[in-house]
Amino acid sequence: MRPWREGPGDRRSYHHGNLKEALIEAARRFIAERGIGGFTLVDAARLVGVTPAALYRHFRGREALLEEVAGRGFADLADRLARALTSRGTPLERFTRMGEAYLTFAEEEPGYYAAIFEVRGQAVPAPASVRPNPFDLLVEALRSTFPDGFDGVDPRFLALEVWALSHGIATLAAAGQLPKPGPDKYELLRAGVLALVHGAGGRSREMP
Repeated sequence: MRPWREGPGDRRSYHHGNLKEALIEAARRFIAERGIGGFTLVDAARLVGVTPAALYRHFRGREALLEEVAGRGFADLADRLARALTSRGTPLERFTRMGEAYLTFAEEEPGYYAAIFEVRGQAVPAPASVRPNPFDLLVEALRSTFPDGFDGVDPRFLALEVWALSHGIATLAAAGQLPKPGPDKYELLRAGVLALVHGAGGRSREMP
């Protein structure tokens, strides 16, 4: 593990009573660097400087800690997507920014991202406590960008396909498996999404 940086989850903050936040940050760091299975509660306790027994004041066990990390990740992702959806520009421009925001989140927050897609398989939909729900935001964006619909295809079905495509590109990019030279991940996502919606009969008034 890299040296602990001062911040809301460091030992100094813990001594001010933020053990729960310190543990969440420790778990997020371990997941980012080692994967979901790459740490134990003992590891998290050691990183923040407490005994393993102290963790149970806030979490029933390791799974509960991981679920909290996943929930925080969903909330962060939802906030980024909501900002893109309500930004300036045309519906197509906002829709494109949502894809960019998704890929950027996966790159910048690998701990959150891994937790979202691996903890008990709870990828879609998001936990009920997360509002707005990232999946609902995607459905809303599809409907506003392609107001004429998709020839009877349920937008929620298409949203799942878009999410799967986004996840695949983000995963390949993180593993360094995208072909080079070639288009970057943002260009790949935009082209793939447009191919999906056009294949489903989607038409935007802003597109030829």
